[in-house]
Amino acid sequence: MARVKRGTIKNKRRKNILKQVKGYRFDRSSKERIAKVAIKHAGVHAFRHRRAKKRDFRQLFTLRINAAARETGISYSKLINALKKSKIALDRKSLASLAKDYPEAFTRVLEQVKE
Repeated sequence: MARVKRGTIKNKRRKNILKQVKGYRFDRSSKERIAKVAIKHAGVHAFRHRRAKKRDFRQLFTLRINAAARETGISYSKLINALKKSKIALDRKSLASLAKDYPEAFTRVLEQVKE
């Protein structure tokens, strides 16, 4: 049986790993073993922060809605409660968008709720 040299496969794998860590600092961008660990850690953080991003945006939406609602004299919690009671099914993302980009439309929604 002929001898199989694995140099090309190993080099390809190494090149792929080092391509992923391009821009990392110190030995992480040049040494294969340390780069593998860096990739693993980066993946863990990326997974966690994809979840955290959803929390962060919901907080931002709440903040924007509250700021816009308080200008008209109603608090955030009372506004959300009134929206549920009047069966207006607008989520926080669209409410925040209205509050930020279309304040006149947001005030119309508030008037509808107050009735």
